[in-house]
Amino acid sequence: MLKTIKHLTLSLPLIFATANAVATPLTLERIFDDPSLAGKSPVQLKFSPDGSRVTYLQGKADDYNRYDLWEYNLKDKSNRILVDSAKLFSGPENLSDEEKARRERQRIFGKGILEYKWSKDGQALLFPLNGDLYYYALSSGKSKKLTNTEAFETDARFSPKGNFVSFIREQNLYALNLASGEEIQLSKDGGGVIKNGMAEFVAQEEMSRMTGYWWANDESKIAFTRVDESPVKEAIRNEIYADEVKLFNQRYPFTGTDNVKIKLGVVTLNNQHIDWVDLGANEDIYIARAKWLNDSKTLSYQWQNRSQQKLELRFYDSAKKSQKVALTETSKTWINLHFDLKFLTDNKHFVWASERDGFKHLYLYRNNGELVRQITAGDWVVDSLKGVDENKGLIYFSGRKDTPLESHLYTTTLFKKGDIKRITEQGQYHNIVLAKDNKTFIDTSSSVNKPNSAALRKVNGEFITWLEENKLDSKHPLSPFLADLAEPEYGTIKADDGQIMHYRLFKPTNVNDGKKHPVLVNVYGGPHAQRVTNSWRSKNLYFQYMAQQGYVIFQLDNRGSYNRGKKFEDAIYKHLGVVEVADQIKGVEFLRTLDYVDPQRIGIYGHSYGGYMALMTMFKAGDYFQAGVSGAPVTDWALYDTHYTERYLSHPKTNAKGYQDSAVFPYAKGLKGPLMIYHGMADDNVLFTHATKLFKQLQDNEQQFEMMTYPGSKHSLRGKRVQTHLHKTITNFFNRHFNEG
Repeated sequence: MLKTIKHLTLSLPLIFATANAVATPLTLERIFDDPSLAGKSPVQLKFSPDGSRVTYLQGKADDYNRYDLWEYNLKDKSNRILVDSAKLFSGPENLSDEEKARRERQRIFGKGILEYKWSKDGQALLFPLNGDLYYYALSSGKSKKLTNTEAFETDARFSPKGNFVSFIREQNLYALNLASGEEIQLSKDGGGVIKNGMAEFVAQEEMSRMTGYWWANDESKIAFTRVDESPVKEAIRNEIYADEVKLFNQRYPFTGTDNVKIKLGVVTLNNQHIDWVDLGANEDIYIARAKWLNDSKTLSYQWQNRSQQKLELRFYDSAKKSQKVALTETSKTWINLHFDLKFLTDNKHFVWASERDGFKHLYLYRNNGELVRQITAGDWVVDSLKGVDENKGLIYFSGRKDTPLESHLYTTTLFKKGDIKRITEQGQYHNIVLAKDNKTFIDTSSSVNKPNSAALRKVNGEFITWLEENKLDSKHPLSPFLADLAEPEYGTIKADDGQIMHYRLFKPTNVNDGKKHPVLVNVYGGPHAQRVTNSWRSKNLYFQYMAQQGYVIFQLDNRGSYNRGKKFEDAIYKHLGVVEVADQIKGVEFLRTLDYVDPQRIGIYGHSYGGYMALMTMFKAGDYFQAGVSGAPVTDWALYDTHYTERYLSHPKTNAKGYQDSAVFPYAKGLKGPLMIYHGMADDNVLFTHATKLFKQLQDNEQQFEMMTYPGSKHSLRGKRVQTHLHKTITNFFNRHFNEG
């Protein structure tokens, strides 16, 4: 039985100067044009090591996809550009296939400077550009090339003390001595199926581990992975571009098949000697994380079994060549990985995150593996550990204690029980970077209709200064459109098992015209994602556009979604596309109770897992969803990768029926309404085969459908022209079938 628990309209912490002005109608062309309607939204904000400045990347006003390196100087309170990427290199970037794939895994898109690192002394910055490495000295204000080769240097960083720069070249690990200019090749056998210091495909895509090497703090040694891809099935994958077709023999770890063989080594810098860590007799495992303890002798690494139901934090003594298991996590479903491991400077304790009580919380351990205490608790989740002030006995973290719709900075006591205090302001979503001295933090905040602004604050939350106010005044690119932006309604709905789901609803601009309006249900629906938040996303502008065209926009985070605790996620275990569809039906049942909704014109649209959900709802619930657009969908989970798919569906040998029932094909004949499928033709994540296999099934069934393919586009379908065309295509589809526009 449907039950709406509550309705909530979140008030925006703004007073729009243009509220009484006549707004300019949004157009799809303007949403994806320059300058960005998000305004000045700096990314990758970092404190300099001495805390005297904050650096960040920012797109150019005339091309928001080309990024430069900027700083905010705290002394003179001014923003200035440090490195203009176009002055160093202005032509088209000639990226290696490996770097293209790495950027896709990182969800990085653009040109110019896309990542950078600080030296420990705070006197220099390191960044890659067009395959080479550049060193920027603050003293001179000039950049110099560190490498100038035909090869492509990637995953570059300063060593902990700043004496070296390390990087990967041609699948081997190197260190460059900055004083002498000498290059030290630390691994020799990289090439072909052997990759040293590099994260394998599933580590990048599914574990969020983008590196395969880790410096010891004293710079004496580096831990690194050696990956042998030879066991992974080789598949011929094509990438279709406008003027050519490229064929790749890609080793893709399809679910149920062999993964890479992985080794973990420790190489000594002065003589390049490698000691290999004993990972055990079972080679069918994952190395999820690695991190050195402060003593520079002990390496911690996280060992995960193939089923992902067991995770061990192991300590390897590089001097004695011995190791022990510090702690073990187990689950009857799966274990979510995290980066929340902090070794304290007392060399006696560490902080660790666990979901063992059903929600992600922080725990204090002794280095011998003995649990001291659970630091946080409750029916809410910690997002991430931000810092530890050992002198004051305080710990700082971001989390959802007050509402799952917003992330906030909190503090509590470390060694003894104490109250949890929220530091950031409610009514906004906060991304936090805490200074190493725990005295100040960068607060990047937004709300659903307010783009990101960045402030510097004291650790108690007190405002110090704007790093980028991004003020919504008459000069802001969004200003002409503000008066017509709809403030969405937030509310909750009960799932069949009684758990509470959150929704967000944008009402059409002309909602009071007495007519029944069509609905666009925007869905993702899969794990490790949350769509219903009080935060700015550029995608919201498309929803605003559709609301101005007379559509109701509805989003519901069904069971299986993230940031609601393990029970909420576990409902999808071993059978995908079941509870998610049932929950989206609940959403439609709620929509049908609204007097301004036309129950015969409810459409659904999603991308990736959302594309899968659009298919499953159209095939299984055609009485609820009258039209659908499916973007880059997974259609057969046997065609997806091991780490992601087996986490939720288990191994195909132990859950064959679950795989069969979770594919879209058994339900295709249930399609009743119009369906459009789009896919990037160079997608190396959800392979184009997913779409073509469904095309053939629908054709064999003599079922009509529409399709749009994008030559050269990867999974994310990046680019202004592609995005404009895509959203016009989606809009025209729903307008045609719902007789709008």
